Amino acid sequence: MHKRHALRALLLAGCSCFAAPVWAQTASTPPADTADQTVSEIVVTGMTSRNRPLITASADITLATRADIERKAPRSTADLLEMVPGIFVEGTAGELSNNYSVRGLQGGGQRFIQLQEDGLPVIYQGGGADFFFSEDITIDRMEAVKGGTSGILTVNGAGATINFLSRKPNFDKPEGMLRATGYNYGLKRGDFYYSAPIAKNLAFNVGGYVQSSPGVRKNTFDYEGYRVKAMLEYRFDEGGFLRVTGKVGDMQAAYYADQPYAYNNGKASSIPGLDTQFGNVGGDAFTRISVPVSTFVESDGFRDFRLSEGVRVKTKQLRVDFEKPLSDSVEVFARARYLDLKDDFNGLFPGSGTGNAGLANAVTYLTPGTSSPINDLLTAGTAAYPATVRFGIKNLRTGVVTGANDTATLNALNGNGFLQQTTLNHDYQSGHDFGANIGTRWEYTSGSFTNSLTTGIQYYDVRRNQNQSAVASVVNDVRTNSDIYDIVSLDANNQVIGTLSDNGLVSYGNWGQGMRQRTDQSLSLYANDELAIGDKIHIDGGVRWENDKAKFLDGNTAAVNQPVQPGVVGVVRTVGSTFDGAYTVTRRTQDKVAWTIGASYLITPHLSLYGRYANGFQTNNTDPITKIELYEAGVRFEYGRLLNASATVFKTNFDNQFYNFIDPSDPTKQTSFLADLKTTGVEVDALVRPTDWFSVNLSGVIQDPTLNNLSLNGVPQPTYDGNRPERTPSRLFTITPSFKLPNGLGEVYARYKYVGKIYADSGNGVALPSYGVTSAGVTLDLKDNLQLNFNVDNIFDVVGLTEGNPRQGQTQNAASGYFYARGIVGRTYGGSLTLRF
Repeated sequence: MHKRHALRALLLAGCSCFAAPVWAQTASTPPADTADQTVSEIVVTGMTSRNRPLITASADITLATRADIERKAPRSTADLLEMVPGIFVEGTAGELSNNYSVRGLQGGGQRFIQLQEDGLPVIYQGGGADFFFSEDITIDRMEAVKGGTSGILTVNGAGATINFLSRKPNFDKPEGMLRATGYNYGLKRGDFYYSAPIAKNLAFNVGGYVQSSPGVRKNTFDYEGYRVKAMLEYRFDEGGFLRVTGKVGDMQAAYYADQPYAYNNGKASSIPGLDTQFGNVGGDAFTRISVPVSTFVESDGFRDFRLSEGVRVKTKQLRVDFEKPLSDSVEVFARARYLDLKDDFNGLFPGSGTGNAGLANAVTYLTPGTSSPINDLLTAGTAAYPATVRFGIKNLRTGVVTGANDTATLNALNGNGFLQQTTLNHDYQSGHDFGANIGTRWEYTSGSFTNSLTTGIQYYDVRRNQNQSAVASVVNDVRTNSDIYDIVSLDANNQVIGTLSDNGLVSYGNWGQGMRQRTDQSLSLYANDELAIGDKIHIDGGVRWENDKAKFLDGNTAAVNQPVQPGVVGVVRTVGSTFDGAYTVTRRTQDKVAWTIGASYLITPHLSLYGRYANGFQTNNTDPITKIELYEAGVRFEYGRLLNASATVFKTNFDNQFYNFIDPSDPTKQTSFLADLKTTGVEVDALVRPTDWFSVNLSGVIQDPTLNNLSLNGVPQPTYDGNRPERTPSRLFTITPSFKLPNGLGEVYARYKYVGKIYADSGNGVALPSYGVTSAGVTLDLKDNLQLNFNVDNIFDVVGLTEGNPRQGQTQNAASGYFYARGIVGRTYGGSLTLRF
């Protein structure tokens, strides 16, 4: 332990003297030769004036260069969001489907945050965008705005907009890059990029990647995929351009939900047989499992769950961008894209619905009574097989049967003696997502006044078809690459006289019949005005009116559950919650206005103040629109090359926040959660460069989020008032020192990320401890066109948890000494080799 702390101190010693008060929302660390240009850099996200430098902005803006992105060495798109102060990322699900929240909103979702690619939302609703976008070598930079104009210039992004800007075609000369990447957990990836002029005013580029990866946790499957994007751009002689972009992809990825942890004196640790850092209950036993389902879903009455497919996402996208000046002061623009999408989610959810009660020793499982998590199944087994003397488990891989009386063997099972119930979540979605943004910008100057007015129309046409039927549970053991067990009836000699489960399945239709369709037709009218008075004063105001015509088709549940197909074994004789082939249709048209006003004052060319109020909202198909109210005030400051910094004080009100979770007493039912959330805090970010060869970036947030007016299923729950929202830290900060190597050889960098304590539940019953992760890397410029990057994440193999069991309920406990959680992985390392030509 002493050596661990000593090494950490050595890595971070260079930045310790700068841990005094700092400020936020400047860019992340830029290349050394532009460090003194940070707050003077032009950004395009969150502001509509041409060539407006960041130091004059009246919005909370963060930018990250290509060098910053590569220094971050992201394992997922969500990793990049950690570069934006005020956003909490739960990057533990794997490459995609991670959760992220902004300014104190409870974790477990992706609401109020809009991911964009080149100024258009990846998808309209925002949540799930990381299925259809991934950072690769074609991305040039990232820009983010929190609050302010975010709710005006885009839809469903009132909390934040994260805009990934692509490399544009090179009109001067051919250029290209090749990159090979590998990591110790098995990732193998190749990126490529090429651009060249075709004619005087015509150029193209093409890029993307192919990869193979089992995911960061131990896995018997290897998931493959690719994504490719190509642009063709024509530039008009009088200015402006027409650009056509196409993108295709077919990606597979691993997904990780909760797993069991030991919990002692507030500290999480491994259960024997299941490592906290790389353990994964998924494996060969879950390759393919046929689950009984309504014949209105599948004509043969079976729907397959395939962990071997993981999460498979197929995308086809066509996009057109157009900009053209009509005069020196007026220009028009149009952006539109059509996304055809399919995603087939095959994910394991251990403990879902049953929670900690579903994690018990095997003897308890097989002993009839209320303590057994499968007592209803055992009761049905006794009725079906009256000659039963005892119950047992049959390993589906080995065929070995162990009776309840063999307590020594059961207690030694996998070194821990546990069984659990794991839910098979098979969620398939298909549909389209069309989006367009058409508008004009008018800039007018008179004396010391300069005004820029941008107006436009946004239109979205979205359709989702969802099949989440046949969600079922199996009994499996607690270890990596776990085995599934049948529950069997035994005679006095431990001979099998009947099988209670169906190839390990102990229940069907756990989360309802699962058939849904959603459509949205959204029309927005917006305007944003930016007025500059001289060089010092900027006053901004924006408004957006949105009308959303939504339709929700919810599959009807049959009054009588359908019987399972002939040949299905076990005592469960129906498919559970049964789709009857028809839908209940809900239509709702809603409209709402978002608006914002802000101002900045440039005290000196290197010091500015700004303030902002924003009132925004999030559409939720036919559910009520939810709103967000943001107050913020900030200061930005630069002092030559030594310091670029800013600080923002904020207050955020999330009123009438609504979401569903599984009722712990009945896993087939959803429980409604409604509450107000309020957060006050301060975000800080600073880039300090005392010498040409050393810099340090510090960023973070201190906030106080609280729950109020909470109700469950419409019943007020005043005991929750004043609690912290679940999965929401009050403190987050990151320190990144960087050392420039002599003779232009490259740089060495380190990173320390701290995540404060969070609660697994809104009842604040289970506290997940704070943790800090140390990473480091080196970039070596081997030649002018050849670069090597090597990085190590979680050097000290820290255990860090981002959630408890979110599907157990709102008040949790770990009285048994065990509970479910999802955690970060242990030490990983790897790198890339990049050739430019």
